Amino acid sequence: MQSVIWWIRRDLRLENNPALQAALQTGQPVIPLFIIDPKLLQDPPTRRQTFLFNALHSLDKNLRTRGNQLIIRQGNPIQVLEHIFQEISVSTIFAEEDYSPYAIQRDSAIQRNLPLKLVLGLVLHHPQQVLKADGTPYTVFTPFSKTWKTLPKALRDSNRPSVIPAHPKPPESLPLPETSSLPYFPASEPEARQRLNDFIQDAIFHYREGRNQLDQAGTSSLSPYLRFGLISIQTAYQAALQALESAQQSEEKQGVETWISELIWREFYISILYHFPNVLQEAFYPHRRQIPWRTNASELESWQQGLTGYPIVDACMRQLNETGWMHNRGRMIVASFLTKDLLLNWQSGERYFMQQLVDGDPAANNGGWQWTAGVGTDAAPYFRIFNPILQSKKFDTHGNFIRQWVSELADVPLTYLHEPWTMPPDLQKQFHCVIGKDYPDPLVDRSIVKDRVMQAFQKSP
Repeated sequence: MQSVIWWIRRDLRLENNPALQAALQTGQPVIPLFIIDPKLLQDPPTRRQTFLFNALHSLDKNLRTRGNQLIIRQGNPIQVLEHIFQEISVSTIFAEEDYSPYAIQRDSAIQRNLPLKLVLGLVLHHPQQVLKADGTPYTVFTPFSKTWKTLPKALRDSNRPSVIPAHPKPPESLPLPETSSLPYFPASEPEARQRLNDFIQDAIFHYREGRNQLDQAGTSSLSPYLRFGLISIQTAYQAALQALESAQQSEEKQGVETWISELIWREFYISILYHFPNVLQEAFYPHRRQIPWRTNASELESWQQGLTGYPIVDACMRQLNETGWMHNRGRMIVASFLTKDLLLNWQSGERYFMQQLVDGDPAANNGGWQWTAGVGTDAAPYFRIFNPILQSKKFDTHGNFIRQWVSELADVPLTYLHEPWTMPPDLQKQFHCVIGKDYPDPLVDRSIVKDRVMQAFQKSP
């Protein structure tokens, strides 16, 4: 009896899964396979790895209620697949296409030896679809977005198979790795759907402004679930279209359209990585590859630990360290502080984010860091420097976010909260926050920042 393999990579769901649907349409038994690739493992495990294994446990439970089970193997993917082909008769491998340099190289090698069929599902439009009239890729977001919107979308009705036929004698499986819980991000398909449903009921209509407020739940918090495909991009996009239809006021429509724009940004950065894989090693623009970044291990560590003396930066970094996630406005604030205020290489920040983020995606993380540092495609001008004090006052006006994450400042009056070093010494004692003792002195004198940045970028040929 021939079977087909549903090779699960970044699509850990049953609902609206094109690769799974393609496997089911063959009418043959389906082998749901996940390969633990040692090249992608880290020791100690990252939160992202923990989230992945938790999601696999949840997926296996869902499969078992449908008469199947998850098969776990570990090793080089091509060797694992070849071994399975020797064990049982397999006609086709179905997998969702991925666009990272490693995934492209891996899949190309497998296709030379085995019947691997790649299915569109990670994005709504393949990176080869969204191109300029001359066939070259876009490197600026706005025209990319305009073209993306004009392309027809193959939108489907949501589907969730009730039965997934199993092979009568499936291949042996390794046990799923034991793992710990992630209290901020339960890794299951129902959790992803619930977050989307909650978001489109209310917050999406206020997203244009709400997405920037650090002390509000104004974002969808879906990024880890999209990263690993516990919810499909199509499901998210169709939900947004439904919200757009129900929006009553122009402000509500703008909120929904702003969130749709964020989904397009996701595909823009995937496209950039697909067409320009070198961005993972260097700045997109050649003339920004020789910037004389400073090297200062202690300053980098202070930034990593949330001990810079700038409350909004420290609150954001501590949120990251505690939860594995950071508000998008926070990501821009801390990235600007590292690359502009401290003039430390954006790549050190990019690496730290990938170590900590539960939603860490190479395309989006790289794109965001290059954008803020002023070295990448469609980047913010290099002379744009976020003022952490002004950002703090604007996007955490009442200081609730700072107080939540920086306990040393819990008693500091709002008058001084955004700039605690301006607090008179007697008040520092009164409010249990002596600067330099209970909370750090500012790591950098901001009066030197702009000139230092301008000189460094102008030295870059």
